[in-house]
Amino acid sequence: MRVIIATRIYRPEPAAASLYLGCVADALREQGAEVEVLTAEPVPGQGNGSRGERIRTFPVLRDRNGYLRGYVQYMSFDIPLFFRLLFARRPDAVFVEPPPTTGAVVRVVCAIRGIPYVYDAADIWSDAAGYMGTSSLAVRILRSIERFALRGARGLVTISEGVADRVRALGVHTPATVTGFGADTLIFHYAEAPVERVFLYAGTYTELHGADILIEAFARFSATHPGYRLRFIGNGSGQEQMLQHAHELGIGGSVDFVDPVAPAALQPEFSRAVASLSTQFPEPGYRYAFTSKIYSSFAAGCPVIFAGPGPTGSFIEQAAQQIELGSAVAYEADAIADAMRSRADAPLPAEKRRALASWAATHHSMGAVGRRVAEVISAAARTRGGRR
Repeated sequence: MRVIIATRIYRPEPAAASLYLGCVADALREQGAEVEVLTAEPVPGQGNGSRGERIRTFPVLRDRNGYLRGYVQYMSFDIPLFFRLLFARRPDAVFVEPPPTTGAVVRVVCAIRGIPYVYDAADIWSDAAGYMGTSSLAVRILRSIERFALRGARGLVTISEGVADRVRALGVHTPATVTGFGADTLIFHYAEAPVERVFLYAGTYTELHGADILIEAFARFSATHPGYRLRFIGNGSGQEQMLQHAHELGIGGSVDFVDPVAPAALQPEFSRAVASLSTQFPEPGYRYAFTSKIYSSFAAGCPVIFAGPGPTGSFIEQAAQQIELGSAVAYEADAIADAMRSRADAPLPAEKRRALASWAATHHSMGAVGRRVAEVISAAARTRGGRR
């Protein structure tokens, strides 16, 4: 079996999607498949993330932070992808990662060549665009493109039942398999380290994440617990405004914004943090979204404080009946500050952090998720022709 993975982002670029797609490639190779990845040229100095798959890159436009984000940047990947995929050695199946424009390109090429493809519907991009203030016309266009990409697939894989329900609500009846999400436990695992007085936010932060509330929460926490630091590692929108707000509240010297780092470099940050932080803005129509970054924290043995609505909080509350892994609170500065105080006053000891990492490796390994996705791709490859 020969599979092409079409994605703008891939390891070693530091992102949850990169780790996920890499684990899918690993699982396909375990099945004996030949895997080729068509992706963007990484930022200089990041190295090569191959574990045996062939990675073919192409130069793309990136924003000033080195991130491939925005419609012009996506086009710089999607247009060359059309020709790269059209003239690539014929695969048995294609696995495609959003944005929907990439999915649309893959549908067109796969229809021309009679190749089945599987679409990773981890999120509904047109919903996200609507909640971030994008014009209604742009949202309608994106919605049409997204439906086109979803409907043409032989199968969909998604992170949660909530996303699968939302896909069906959009009038898309392509078979969807809930494969879940997890952590790459080859990278994220327990490592004994002295716990520092740091709360860590690792990953992308946008309006939908609502991470700006952490500035206010940390200021209130610092009023009773001075000497701690709030560290953001990643990139996103609103960084300058968040830092300005921190200075206005008198905590500017205690808030760090750090550029994205390789996952291997993020591992010790989790090991040393009192807790990691994760947020989701309480947008009513986006409550089905799941915050997947929590898995890497768990796998490293670092407890999580999550603030916001949706299935992430429910998952944490249910899992807390099995293992001490942190807390889920309302999207309110006082609630987050109180959770910080509780964790600062009673930090998770080494034996419980080790137990948390072991639990995550057993129940939420990205390797297991990759194998479930690989089965869906293999099933699509056994079919003949693409859905028209």
